[in-house]
Amino acid sequence: MPKIDIRRPHQLSIAEARAVVDQVAARMHEKFGMNGRWQDDTLLFSRPGVSGSIAVGSDAIQVKAELGLMLTPLKGIVEQEIRRKLDEHFA
Repeated sequence: MPKIDIRRPHQLSIAEARAVVDQVAARMHEKFGMNGRWQDDTLLFSRPGVSGSIAVGSDAIQVKAELGLMLTPLKGIVEQEIRRKLDEHFA
């Protein structure tokens, strides 16, 4: 299964970065039915066809995702959208 692993530095506090990730997770739930739950400072998310995590560190955000077979052809588009969102919120 195709995997995505993107790390983006940030200059927010962990609480501020978690708040941003919460906002993004709420939109992912609305648009795609993505469910998520926090485990320490990592948001674990899933829905049919994709699962992964968004780890909030003191100086970086790391997004990892594993795509199912149906989303394999869209890996480039999914990865590009993740990078765009990270740039939008953490640049």
